[in-house]
Amino acid sequence: MKTRHAVITSVLCSALLLGGVAQAQTTAPVTAPQATTQQQTALTIRDVYDLLEKQGYQNIREIERERRHFDVKADDAQGQRMKLRMDLHTGDIVRSRFDD
Repeated sequence: MKTRHAVITSVLCSALLLGGVAQAQTTAPVTAPQATTQQQTALTIRDVYDLLEKQGYQNIREIERERRHFDVKADDAQGQRMKLRMDLHTGDIVRSRFDD
């Protein structure tokens, strides 16, 4: 009787253990947290060039990547020489002025 009780106990324990392993395998994997706005991937110089061309800028002479922005020298659609400051992540023009 004791042997039978021990066998039943070990079978139940094994079933519980295997069930726990199976349960652990079906849970979703842990992923890295989403990047915040400051951790976004910065645009490349080629991305900036392409964005400016799509917006009608021509004769793009200089694109310099600074710490938090790009400084650009280009001609606008009317042919005026411009200095632009572009957001590092979005490519939005945050400042523009005529180049002397």
